[in-house]
Amino acid sequence: MNVSSSGRSSLLRPPRRRPPPATAPTPHGLQLEVETKLAETDLRARLESQALEVEGAVVVWVGLAGMDAEGLLASATINLGLALVALSLFSMLKKQPGNAPVYRPLRMAEGGGGVLPLGTGRLTPSFRWIGAAFRLSEDDVLRRHGLDALAVIRLFKFGFKCFSVCSIVGVSILVPVNYTSKGPPDIGWSNSMELFTVSNVPRGSDRLWVHFSCLCFISFYVVYLLHKEYKDMSQKRIEQLKYHRKRPDQFTILVQGIPLCADHGTYGCHADHFFSKHYLTYQSYQILHDVGNIESLQKLASSLERQIRRKRDSRGCNFLQRIWFKFTLGAIDAHSQEQKLKEVQESIRLQQCKNMLKQKELPVAFVSFKSRLEAAQAAEMQQHVNPLALVTRYAPEPTEAIWSNLAIPFYRLAVYKLGVFIAAFLLTVFFTIPVTAVQGIVQFEKIKKWFPLARAVQLIPGLNSVVTGYLPSLILNGFIYLIPFAMLGMASFEGCISKSQNEIKACNMVFYFLVGNVFFLSILSGSLLDQIGESFNHPKDIPSRLARAVSAQSDFFITYILTNGMSGFSCEVLQFGLLTWHFFKAHSVGHADEPYLYGFPYYRVVPIVSLAVLIGMVYAVVAPLLLPILVIYFLLGYAVFINQMEDVYEITYDTCGQYWPTIHHYIFLSVTLMQTTMIGLFGLKSKPGASFATIPLLVLTIMFNEYCKVRFFPTFQCRPVQVCKESDELDKTDRTAQGSSDHAIKAYTPPWMRVSGSSSESSSVQPLVGCLI
Repeated sequence: MNVSSSGRSSLLRPPRRRPPPATAPTPHGLQLEVETKLAETDLRARLESQALEVEGAVVVWVGLAGMDAEGLLASATINLGLALVALSLFSMLKKQPGNAPVYRPLRMAEGGGGVLPLGTGRLTPSFRWIGAAFRLSEDDVLRRHGLDALAVIRLFKFGFKCFSVCSIVGVSILVPVNYTSKGPPDIGWSNSMELFTVSNVPRGSDRLWVHFSCLCFISFYVVYLLHKEYKDMSQKRIEQLKYHRKRPDQFTILVQGIPLCADHGTYGCHADHFFSKHYLTYQSYQILHDVGNIESLQKLASSLERQIRRKRDSRGCNFLQRIWFKFTLGAIDAHSQEQKLKEVQESIRLQQCKNMLKQKELPVAFVSFKSRLEAAQAAEMQQHVNPLALVTRYAPEPTEAIWSNLAIPFYRLAVYKLGVFIAAFLLTVFFTIPVTAVQGIVQFEKIKKWFPLARAVQLIPGLNSVVTGYLPSLILNGFIYLIPFAMLGMASFEGCISKSQNEIKACNMVFYFLVGNVFFLSILSGSLLDQIGESFNHPKDIPSRLARAVSAQSDFFITYILTNGMSGFSCEVLQFGLLTWHFFKAHSVGHADEPYLYGFPYYRVVPIVSLAVLIGMVYAVVAPLLLPILVIYFLLGYAVFINQMEDVYEITYDTCGQYWPTIHHYIFLSVTLMQTTMIGLFGLKSKPGASFATIPLLVLTIMFNEYCKVRFFPTFQCRPVQVCKESDELDKTDRTAQGSSDHAIKAYTPPWMRVSGSSSESSSVQPLVGCLI
């Protein structure tokens, strides 16, 4: 409904009347004339307000018409084509023996072993590895890679289970209801996907109760799945703790803030006296030292060893490799480097002597017990009357401990956390620039008004659909790819004591960054600052503003899921960048037989997949056509990361499932955001009954989350006493308790203090420390 200003003013103008004959005004006549003018002014103001409200509603609904079907078709075609090409190339390249360091590094590190079947012909594309990935059982994943890896696989399975059922409901019920609705009046929906969304349902229509019913069904189904998954994962965590009962971290705790011994003036003496007095099964301790520049000296020694080895191996190289070594190693004298290496190793031995280390003790120690039960009790209880003295916690696995962060004082940790928060906030602010640019590409009509030269894009047939359909999601995914690495670097400055804590922290930072920038900033396109300001001034209008913005960006998120799923997962399995570097290294530098083995990127996989879950939840009722695409997304992601776990990535630690509470929290936020959006959407559609009926649904979801915090979360935060006691009794029956506890404290010897296993030559990474033992 378009109401021009002239037409509106003509409608609001009162009919002209013949003026009465001029007579002398009376006081009563003057009062009547003033009241009449005031009434006419009030009527005119009310009519203008109603006209502006109708016009504003029209503007809102017109703004909901987003990308057309041609843009979505172009995005789907490009992403599907790229996925088929990438997966075909992967199946052929993986069969080539020379590419084993890229596609089978884990198998090479483990000494070969079986691989997922890829077909017979080396140059024939095959997708048998996808079927083999789906045939791999959860027990095999748990046995080979641990419970953290299974948590990631369970996330993909959760997405498939959830959105497959939601797709059936959405496509069979919501899509016909939306499509057969009359839609808002006087709006042309030519070639638009909005016909299949809730935007096509008129205001005040009783069909919105169908959407409310589907919202209730989806909410209860997701809550059921969450409860089932949380219960299964908590049970598997208990079983995993029993399975890993011989791990040294079950006998060891980390003690920080150790006071000085009053008699001897050392930290280790105080720790030994305290725990031997208060715990019957206390065994020993490993005090940490201020190693100074030992680590830097070890890195220098390793670098010197590599240079000497490469200098010796450069004699039997081809022409290109000789040129490379001429520029990189030409000025290196092997004899002088060997002399320098001996001097560095002698400095390392000198600093590792016992007399030198006594003067460099730190108030931090690993304390081991003969009993898991007392180790768990010591980690949970307050030891000293001063809460900042003898602070205990569970010790991380020796292989994942970040030794440089163990001795950071508490006051400095607070400063580090503040600095990381400020850095993450600044990165979030700067990231608004590419997101705003991406939304500008989506809103191509505005770009044509601002930059008339952009009209040239329409001269090439089909280019407009590619620009508005595929290019925005490609640019956004390109920027998103860099975010997890930046957040992991920031989280490493916060002082986490283990790699798992560092990566879980990075997961949270990446997820909230993606929710704030990719989701909210993408849907709040246009005058962003004005909308944020209005939301702060009128907080009651937040659900309606959110619903209006969510409806307007459904097409964009369909293309985002297509690009992130089809192209993103295909590029993940293809490893194109690493393959290019391997090809260059093999044909120029040489030494290309070493596997490119890296740890599994939980900090990148978990938050990005959780964002897809959030997008699917929010649009489950708003735009049901997104749901079948999400089913394909989770199926492909499941197959890809099963392959990566089996052949590519190394699982460097296992926290026994501590990633699952984080994943559960992300899904819970997704459900609450879906319900909050629907509260605003029903209000926007003039259906206050459905809007008010959604509020109890939101309250029930929050109560369910509080129940999970009480019922399941403590199992992941602590180690049950019952499990520890059963493991101790089991050790007594098979007589392995003494060996496991004895191994515990030796496992927590810092890397720079361990004795090398070599006989003649000392390693720079593990130098000889004869004076320590």
